[in-house]
Amino acid sequence: MRLIGLVLVVVGVLALVYGGFTYNRDRTVLEMGDVKITATEQKSIPVPAIVGVIVLIGGVALLALDRRRPGSA
Repeated sequence: MRLIGLVLVVVGVLALVYGGFTYNRDRTVLEMGDVKITATEQKSIPVPAIVGVIVLIGGVALLALDRRRPGSA
């Protein structure tokens, strides 16, 4: 439970700091015989700030619940 809470806190903070993530994709533009022309496209996937806040709050709540649970060390 604690590990999941920590992961959610980290993911929530990263979502708030970066606001999304980008990745590169190689795409074939033209292919004629032995000649192949490719282009690298940069794609961006935005993550709304509210999602980061919700994930962060969920992680903090899991950490708080784990701390209150009897027998957790």
